[in-house]
Amino acid sequence: MKKIFPNNRTVIRVINELREYLYPEHFQDWEIRYQRYDILEANIRGKLEEILAVVTRDQASINCHSLVDDFFAVLPEIKCRLDKDSEAGYNGDPAAQSIDEIILSYPGFFAILVHRIAHYLFLQNIPLVPRMMSEYAHSKTGIDIHPGASIGDYFFIDHGTGVVIGETTVVGNNVKLYQGVTLGALSTKGGQKLAGERRHPTIEDNVVIYAGTTILGGNTVIGHDSVIGGNTFIIESIPAYTNIRN
Repeated sequence: MKKIFPNNRTVIRVINELREYLYPEHFQDWEIRYQRYDILEANIRGKLEEILAVVTRDQASINCHSLVDDFFAVLPEIKCRLDKDSEAGYNGDPAAQSIDEIILSYPGFFAILVHRIAHYLFLQNIPLVPRMMSEYAHSKTGIDIHPGASIGDYFFIDHGTGVVIGETTVVGNNVKLYQGVTLGALSTKGGQKLAGERRHPTIEDNVVIYAGTTILGGNTVIGHDSVIGGNTFIIESIPAYTNIRN
């Protein structure tokens, strides 16, 4: 049987329309296309069902309509978390003139928005689509967040270009990253044998990681309330309240 894959353009449209759905006051283009908010929602639902029908076509037990209902039920929670992220961006950047500026123009916020959506779908074991979403954000922002990464509240990526966050990374609350930070695997030599194993670091609450830093390994934990200076290479755990300067 010939394999059928979701249309990449449809996945991108869903992401951009979900952005409008979550922040309708910031993105008015939807009013031109759909006139009413309920029509926008219906359009997103239809596209999502179309995508999910393709990627789950071999799983007869999956009801795509129910999956979409569940997704929309959790969107208010995703929006709440994104509001905390935009607040963290504004409070953490003296160059920002408003939270609206964060939402409308910051690449780090867009990457986080896509990640919050893709992560939910990843946790529902939806194949392929979460990664397509994250790669779209990667292409737009230069920020590469695997949809499997677990990221807490009040997360902020400043500038953002070159940030990489691996699949099994765990990030706590109130964490701030600067450009060029890598939270990666110490080694992928085992290839597919390592699938599902912890390969990426844990970053506890209230940590700041400055530009160009690389932190590797599934056993590596950066303790809470630490500050990691720029261009640092870390493959071992760091205790809480550590201040590393280069």
